[in-house]
Amino acid sequence: MIAEYYEHVEEAEWHIHAIKEYMPGTPICASLAINADSDVHGVPTGECGVRLVKAGADVIGVNCHFDPFRCIEAVVKMRDAVKEAGLKCHFMVQPLDTGPRTPVSRLHRPTRVPLRSRTQDNDQMGYAQIRQRGMERGIRFIGGCCGFEPYHIRAVSEELSEERGGYQPANGVKWGTCLQKHTKPWVRARANREYWETLNPGTGRPYSASLSKPDQWGVTAGHELVKQHETKTTEEELQKGADFKTKILASKPC
Repeated sequence: MIAEYYEHVEEAEWHIHAIKEYMPGTPICASLAINADSDVHGVPTGECGVRLVKAGADVIGVNCHFDPFRCIEAVVKMRDAVKEAGLKCHFMVQPLDTGPRTPVSRLHRPTRVPLRSRTQDNDQMGYAQIRQRGMERGIRFIGGCCGFEPYHIRAVSEELSEERGGYQPANGVKWGTCLQKHTKPWVRARANREYWETLNPGTGRPYSASLSKPDQWGVTAGHELVKQHETKTTEEELQKGADFKTKILASKPC
């Protein structure tokens, strides 16, 4: 059970106790949304880690609010304090894909974790450095919070392929087949291999699009393509969407 995004360590302790009471024997991952200094009540980050372990958490760490390296810094504070207290646990980190969350950063986020850090060795946000700073500091559960996309998690897996015994996607690549039942046709149109292989996210980094490119289908409520139903989208419906998209693209100026 993952219990996360607590700005007060005391609140996290309550939830750990509740999990132990109502779900006995369940492994518990507890993650705080704090910096390397303290929680919002001034409890030092290291002490927060110790309190989480004493409460019964098996995995502890930090998520959200900050970029990968500030989150790793906070988890290292927890690691050192837990070790000093003679306790044992595992450590996790789930950072944002960019800097601190502010009203401005929610609207304008020019910095994002790149797709291929192996080709961007000098990139400050590269996963090669996250691997070095995280794995070498004892953090074994590495994920992502707000702003992370599937391709970021894929980058994690690729960077940690040696530690994991090779890059092994679970059950093979599905190429978005789970989107086939989506109510919006422009989302259903992504349920194919071509879309994901040619995707060029607007990261603003070298060799990447400076801005994202909206589909701009121009479809609103009442159009036959957006009719909702409980059954899986048929091949015929998927083809209608693909044909409509082709028509839209052909009508747009280059």
